[in-house]
Amino acid sequence: MDVKIATYLIQYPQEVTFGEEDAEAVFDRYHTPDFVMRNDGICLDRQKLLAHVRPARKRAKGVRVEVHETMSMADRVAARYTLSADMATGNTIATEIYMFGQLSADGRLRRVDQITRDVSPSR
Repeated sequence: MDVKIATYLIQYPQEVTFGEEDAEAVFDRYHTPDFVMRNDGICLDRQKLLAHVRPARKRAKGVRVEVHETMSMADRVAARYTLSADMATGNTIATEIYMFGQLSADGRLRRVDQITRDVSPSR
């Protein structure tokens, strides 16, 4: 398992959702300014991702990540992991994520392509 990728997958959601720093500062520490994510075919840039994070800071009570597999080679990374969010409403949203990414020369993520599936517990 690639420890650096696993650490990112676990720490970034915690820091961006519950950290004391502005979401922008946390985002920029891990991602390049031109970062683009394609999640289930939907293209999200920095601005769109930060717009998604801001309300999550109010609605989420907890976030957990279980890293199943990671791989890296040169500037390419891949991972399979499950992200679970405990919401203020009492629901838990769990998503299994297959991520493929490209790193910049400084080690930050430049691009991510993801495929996801809902694995939330039955209500």
